[in-house]
Amino acid sequence: MSADIADRAVAAYLGLAIGDALGATVEFMTPAEIRHQYGTHREMRGGGWLRLKPGQVTDDTTMSLALGRAILACDGRVEPLACARAFDAWMRAKPVDIGNTVRRNLVSFRHSGDPVAPPSEHDAGNGAAMRVLPVALATLGAPAGAVVAATRAQAHVTHNNEVSDAACDALVAMLHDALNLGSDGTVDHAAALVASQPLFAYAGKRRENPSGYVVETLQAVLQAVLGTDSFEDCLVDVVNRGGDADTTGAICGMLAGARYGLAAIPRRWLKALDPAARAACEEQALALLATT
Repeated sequence: MSADIADRAVAAYLGLAIGDALGATVEFMTPAEIRHQYGTHREMRGGGWLRLKPGQVTDDTTMSLALGRAILACDGRVEPLACARAFDAWMRAKPVDIGNTVRRNLVSFRHSGDPVAPPSEHDAGNGAAMRVLPVALATLGAPAGAVVAATRAQAHVTHNNEVSDAACDALVAMLHDALNLGSDGTVDHAAALVASQPLFAYAGKRRENPSGYVVETLQAVLQAVLGTDSFEDCLVDVVNRGGDADTTGAICGMLAGARYGLAAIPRRWLKALDPAARAACEEQALALLATT
């Protein structure tokens, strides 16, 4: 494992947590409401509908960490049953927030013991996409077929949907290219995503107030990632769009962290991030890379 890849992996995980904590303050607000209350929201101030402490993370980060622990317990493999059990334990611990689709399919798992949720055209939320980073780290350098299988193994515990699958596959591919120093294929992977699923088309009108629908999530994320040239500008851009801002912030954070590395993350954000979350992200990023 090269030092450069390790740096970008840690930056991606910290970026996920920072984007989550930054965006949670303005989750479910409109851009106009954000401007009225904060001007441009760019500081970790906590609050929001969840009444968080400054730097506190939500389900985007804690569910990712739960997934990472399951992967590490399986020596780097992404096993559906291990993932389902880890998510169920996470839910039993009463997280600060949980998505409706995640809750429904984990309750179903408790009753059936089947770690694969039934296919559903209605389960195209962003809950599987927000937590793909541990899979991307554990499958870096793996054959393409194995990467897709691992991505689906975690996603289908709660989101067995082809639109969600397409988003997760594209994000893992983008992360892999960004982690491999000097190989940023975000534009190419975005183009391939749109070619296979035209509803993801993101060019044109600015996607504001994105909902939890994974299509709107990816549209906002891609516009922010490809329309900025720094970690800070990317996250500020996306969270000020409002809507499901903790998740768009988390996904932008992981992509921007992998693209720009640790040195690009503002020190004030790192200092404000919950210390336990910061330590867990740093430790898990390196541990997952070590399984490859």
